[in-house]
Amino acid sequence: MNRGTVARINVSALQHNLRVIQRQAKHRKIWAVIKADAYGHGAVTCAKALCDDVDGFAVATFGEALELRQAGITTPILMLEGASTASECLQAAESHITQMFHHPDQLAWLDALPQDLRIPVWLKVDTGMHRLGLDPDYLRRNLNKIAQHPQVDAINIASHFACADTAAHPLNQQQLGSFSFFTTTGWPCSMANSAAIWNFPESHFDWIRPGIALFGASPIADTSAAELGLRPVMNLTAPIIAERWVEAGESVGYGCDWVAQVRTRVATVALGYADGYPRQAPSGTPTRVCGHIAPLVGRVSMDMITVDVTHIPEAVCHSSVELWGDHLPVDEVAQHIGTIGYDLLTRVSSRVPRL
Repeated sequence: MNRGTVARINVSALQHNLRVIQRQAKHRKIWAVIKADAYGHGAVTCAKALCDDVDGFAVATFGEALELRQAGITTPILMLEGASTASECLQAAESHITQMFHHPDQLAWLDALPQDLRIPVWLKVDTGMHRLGLDPDYLRRNLNKIAQHPQVDAINIASHFACADTAAHPLNQQQLGSFSFFTTTGWPCSMANSAAIWNFPESHFDWIRPGIALFGASPIADTSAAELGLRPVMNLTAPIIAERWVEAGESVGYGCDWVAQVRTRVATVALGYADGYPRQAPSGTPTRVCGHIAPLVGRVSMDMITVDVTHIPEAVCHSSVELWGDHLPVDEVAQHIGTIGYDLLTRVSSRVPRL
């Protein structure tokens, strides 16, 4: 039985955010990035909500792609990390799952595909992030050879920004410069992630790849999601299951890390680090109860947190506490914890039902 802790997924907000993105990058094809279970929101649910309005879905792994296919999603799917073995390369090709090729070893697996099987190929070029990607010189020398491979149906070329969330960072222009050659080849190109959709319109090219922006968190440093016109898709809530008065000098929680300076009413909330709420969240991290901010007090436990509701008399047992969502942006909570919205959203564990 669910104890009342739940992540409500607002499909209308998801669709709204897609429309905002479409207005920002008009006439571009869209890979909707729903890796990591759609950033914790439920990949199948989100894919079904978006499949009529995007050109494809991008995931990280073959397992994520296969989950969508098995759920009946027929929209094109791109594996951003590509295949991990020659066998997986074949399986993906047979399942009509498009692959990103970022290493020469992966390209060699094309030779093992059946002669009657031709597939679209996405080539990732490393323009400066130095994480994944073919060396630009290598790709320039071998692009025509790859395109003429008997198992290759079509070529597409992609790269990824390292610092698109910070528009003034010099690496952004260096990466665009490095990628510029490939935009003149005639093959479709893709570079813009969520942040670049706003910060670098010149990087929109043929395909854009929105991820976090779809889910209503901000992809841009020092700019809120609301300022971008985005709405939160996840509302994470949990009930108060106990409340008590703590006298001045008394502590709350493990390690006695927080000690009341004055008489304080403390509410215990049914959510902890086993549900994905970060254990490192410090006292003072905001939650929202009955329309008011209730700061975290004491350590996060496996199954519970405690919050100060002294100033919220209407907060009682069974009152709902918003950890983030419509009234408390996930980015604001992340800032208090010293992390990012992506991290909080993808942490929410399977113990928390998605509705």
